[in-house]
Amino acid sequence: MNQFDIYLSGVGGQGIGLLSELIARAIDHSGQRVIGADTHGLAQRGGMVASHIRMGQTVHAALVGKNRADLCVSLERHEALRAMNDFLKNEGTLVYYDALWQPLDVRLAKAKQVENTEIEKEARRRGITAIRVFEDSLEEARMQNIVVSAVICKNSLIPGVNQNHFLLAMDDLMKGKMLEDNQTLFQKMVEKP
Repeated sequence: MNQFDIYLSGVGGQGIGLLSELIARAIDHSGQRVIGADTHGLAQRGGMVASHIRMGQTVHAALVGKNRADLCVSLERHEALRAMNDFLKNEGTLVYYDALWQPLDVRLAKAKQVENTEIEKEARRRGITAIRVFEDSLEEARMQNIVVSAVICKNSLIPGVNQNHFLLAMDDLMKGKMLEDNQTLFQKMVEKP
């Protein structure tokens, strides 16, 4: 693989940092070269959080360029539309968890709330595959990132990375009940029809 770029975005408190590290380590466990960078910004105040992951032998800088990402992953609907418009290349793939953490300008009625139809319309226009993720039975909202990682794995969206690589990455990052619960959810979502 010469190059594959991933841009992740969400809102502080959603687990973008863990998701980014999970994906980077899964790529590493697959034996491929990976580099990345995180932007935390206002993470503790519900502000935007982003991560850049780049893999491949020809990659030397950590940041994904504008409209250069092969895959965008978002844990919030507003951030999904922004990521798609700012970072995803035409005919790329967007995976987003359909959660709403309204930005301040929406709460103040200075901007309108993003609807799924807007994301779908823009994706069609640019030949983007948009995968909306939502799990009704999820009891712990902090595990949305694990559901998204399972969807990425199930659809083979990262070249050369499989279920075993994700499970090994989880084992690197988690321990005890947290590890057990996350691995159980991940495997359940991968096997879900």
